This record gives sequence, C-alpha cells and structure tokens, in this order.
Amino acid sequence: MTVREETRDLETIPVGSLGIIPLRGCESMAAKIDDYLEKWRTERESQHKTSLAFQGYQRDSYIIKSKVPRFGSGEGKGVIMESVRGSDLYLLVDVTNYSETYSLCGHENHMSPDDHYQDLKRIIAAVGGKARRITVIMPFLYESRQHKRSSRESLDCAISLQELVKMGVDNIITFDAHDPRVQNAIPLNGFETIQPAYQFIKNLLKAEPDLQIDSDHMMVISPDEGGMSRAIYIANVLGLDMGMFYKRRDYTRIVNGRNPIVAHEFLGTSVEGKDMIIIDDMISSGESVLDVAKALKQRGARKIFICTTFGLFTNGLEKFDKAHKDGYIDRVLTTNLIYQSPELLEREWYVNCDMSKYIAYIIDTLNHDVSISDLLDPNDRIQRCVTNYKKRQEEAAKNI
Repeated sequence: MTVREETRDLETIPVGSLGIIPLRGCESMAAKIDDYLEKWRTERESQHKTSLAFQGYQRDSYIIKSKVPRFGSGEGKGVIMESVRGSDLYLLVDVTNYSETYSLCGHENHMSPDDHYQDLKRIIAAVGGKARRITVIMPFLYESRQHKRSSRESLDCAISLQELVKMGVDNIITFDAHDPRVQNAIPLNGFETIQPAYQFIKNLLKAEPDLQIDSDHMMVISPDEGGMSRAIYIANVLGLDMGMFYKRRDYTRIVNGRNPIVAHEFLGTSVEGKDMIIIDDMISSGESVLDVAKALKQRGARKIFICTTFGLFTNGLEKFDKAHKDGYIDRVLTTNLIYQSPELLEREWYVNCDMSKYIAYIIDTLNHDVSISDLLDPNDRIQRCVTNYKKRQEEAAKNI
C-alpha cells in the first residue's frame, strides 16, 4: 500500500452506508473499484469503526445487486434487489457501451446511449427516494457533444442533467466533459469534470523508457482550438512548449451534417526531432487526430503519442493499424472509462490507462464527505512520477 493511501485522513463520519450500483456494461470496472474499497476499509485503522455511525462500513462487497429486465417488446424496468434506505449510492454508467444487447421482438438490438440513459433513470426511479444521497458517475457525459446551439436544435445534454437532478440525483461526476460549461444547466447541484492527466503521464512513462522530458526534446499538441486548456495544463506541469492545430473548413459545402475540413493549420514553434504528446478528449472516427499526426511527421517530429480520455474508434481500428505501420503514430493511450473491445486491447500500439483506483479514491473520499480537491489537481503526483522516472534513467545509465 502506498504512503498516499495510508495517510489519507478519512476519520469523518460517512454520509451513509456505501453502495455501488453498476449499470449494464460497467460490471468489470465496478468489481475493481469494489476490491480497492474492501481492501482499504479492512486495513484502515479507525477508533469509530464499531460505532453506530459507521455501521456497514467494513463489508465483503459494496456492490448492490440490481437488474433491468426487458419485456419481449423491448420495454424494461429497473429492479434493486437489496435495501438502499439511508445509503450513500454511487451509480456507474457507460452510455457508449455498444457491446450490450437485448431482445426486441425477437431481434438482437445493441444498446445505444439512449438505452443506457433510460436504464439509469429506471434504477434511480427504483431507489424511490429512500437513499441518503445519489451520485451518478458517468465518465462519458450523455449527449455532451451537443453542448450548444448553432441553429434551431435540441440541447440534449443540458436537458438530461436537469432531468437527473429532478429525479433526486445530488452529484454528477464525469471525465473530460466536451464543454464543462454544460454544468450551467444545473448550477445548484454538484458537477465535477475530471481530467485523467496523471494517468496518461504515468502510463506513457511506463511504456516508453527512453523519453527526455524537457522543452528541447518534447512538445504538447492540441489538435484543435477546443482542447487548448488540456494541452496548456500538461505542457505547464511538464515544463514543455505547446502547439496547436486549427481546422480550416469549407463553409460552402455540408457533408454528413457539417462543413468538411480542408486542412489542419499549425500554430507553434519547430517540432523537428521532438517527441509529440497529442492530447484530446476523444477519438471518434480518428480522422482528425491521424491527420494531425501525419502533419507533425511531415514537419520532422520524432515519436507521436496520442492521449485521449475516450477511445470510441467508431470506424474501426484499421486506420490506426496502418498509421502505426507507416510510422505516423507510436502509441495511443485511452482510459478504460468506456467499453474497450478485445481487438483494441490486443493492439501493440495501444496503452490502456486503468482509472478504477482513481474512481475508488473519489468514492471513498466523498462517502466521508471530505474534500476531493487534492484528487482533482494531480500536479504533485505528476511531479513525483516524472522525478522517479528521471532517477530510474540516471541509475540505468550508471549501470551501463
């Protein structure tokens, strides 16, 4: 166990008996989170463990059994199979998990984000207002790409947030929201959007032993103007320069509902001979980020590392296989916050960033009603990680 876990001050009284309800597709992530919580709470010394306020604090599992059975017509209902009265509930939902299916009039139907969102509401409805507090952990925020109006169109994400709050949800925790300003839809309720910057850096350094982390050998790239804040943060904590691309579009045409990209124009200093960290919130089809990688290679960049929170890969993995084979990309890092196909996990260019321990920290801390500010700002952990990496490199150089 690390020093951080041993010294974490969680002596305050829990809000309520802890309960985790994973929706369909989140079971494996919930199992990992549950293992961490069970281990920490068994080993944690507390003089109050036996008091009434800490009742149910130390258990073999914090997962509450639930299900959403479907009728033959495709209709469903949420069922919770244990008492949740007075509990502090954490609901995990992955709205992008297309691998889950159900029967619709005899046909196999893959679950869409709408299906997952409806199942979440069914489980909240099944709680029936009996829980002490409900927190929804929705890593990929439902409909978050539709975050603003550019014509007469719906604002689905804002509507869904208001809907959840009206149903009794107290807090919503998401990761790398496409536009954090969507929280303005629910200004009186808790909303946290978390960046997995530390996990990206930790796993990149683990995968690549020979990196030189300074502004002469490495650079951080934002593939568009919308992701500037992510790139600025990573560049600042690592002491690197930053560059960005902006999309030049053809506003005379509309293809698949949007103006097509004509070119990616680069703003920044020379990238020649430097390793590139391209940071973004998601890979959808992957066309934009691969175009950026090729443009950087053409400008003389050395290694290309793509770090995105969500790897959707909606058009398959073949383009990335080819880009890796052609030398345009070296590594692609995404988190396990959403569904990862077995084919993706087998790719040699892919690095999986496990977020289960981090989520377990957040749940454990919030259950005690303690501030999570130090968890939301990973600067200290990143600096420790980089310092240890450089020490290992120095020791390896001495042994040669």
